[in-house]
Amino acid sequence: MASIKAVAPAKVNLTLHVTGQRDDGYHLLDSLVVFTDAGDIITASPSNDLTLTVNGPFAAGVPTDKTNLILRAAETLRRMRGVIKGAAITVEKHLPNAAGLGGGSSDAATTLKLLAELWDVAPLPASAAEVVMLGADVPVCLRAPAPTHMTGIGDQLASTAKLPECALILVNPKIAVPTDAVFKGLATKQNPPMDPLPQNLSFADFSEWLAKQRNDLQAPAIKTTPAVQSALDLLIKNPAVTFAGMSGSGATCFGLTKNMAAARQAARVIQVAQMGWWVTPAEVLRG
Repeated sequence: MASIKAVAPAKVNLTLHVTGQRDDGYHLLDSLVVFTDAGDIITASPSNDLTLTVNGPFAAGVPTDKTNLILRAAETLRRMRGVIKGAAITVEKHLPNAAGLGGGSSDAATTLKLLAELWDVAPLPASAAEVVMLGADVPVCLRAPAPTHMTGIGDQLASTAKLPECALILVNPKIAVPTDAVFKGLATKQNPPMDPLPQNLSFADFSEWLAKQRNDLQAPAIKTTPAVQSALDLLIKNPAVTFAGMSGSGATCFGLTKNMAAARQAARVIQVAQMGWWVTPAEVLRG
């Protein structure tokens, strides 16, 4: 088989409610997760060995040894399916690292899909214990591009009501947010869950629904990294944005717009205001 290629889409938590914490330290979450057409590009080619090459705008600092989640995922699939072949994997990094966009997890999930095709074996299901062990976001990323209601520690996944057509402006001030400090900064870890997502929402209804939900990590993230609030302020004051929030534990923030034309126009305004930030319009994939 020749080389195969796919986009590893950015994962965006449009909501993120922290509803508890288990005895083993894992936090219980309730989140509406969507994926976008912005993402890293993964290529897999036949090879005797299993190798990883990383290039692209955000390649700096990404390991290419077995500490990389992509190679761990590949080895998991190879072990679970009894594969003796290798693969030459290349990642073109377009998403910022440690940005709250699930980049590493999405890369690993996309690699699992590509290698199952390359090696002609059954793909691993998102519910497999081995997939969950790779990381809390890997199971949900295996469901891309479908929007997903994610609960538990990220291992309980369900389909959602169909979303209206919409787009996002993704904004990252290129400042790392210390995830541990953000979770420690939570005033309480026993918060109400997300409201059920109604069926047949219009774009206006969806914006209103989102405004009633939360990202419980947003306030502690702003406290540790004030640039998150600066990103939110730029999004909120843009007339095309109907709702703005933070994804994951940050620092990437998003602004919801009715369509890609509005997202592109808003993104240009923010890019001019903050030339050193990462800003991109992105279509919300609806499955």
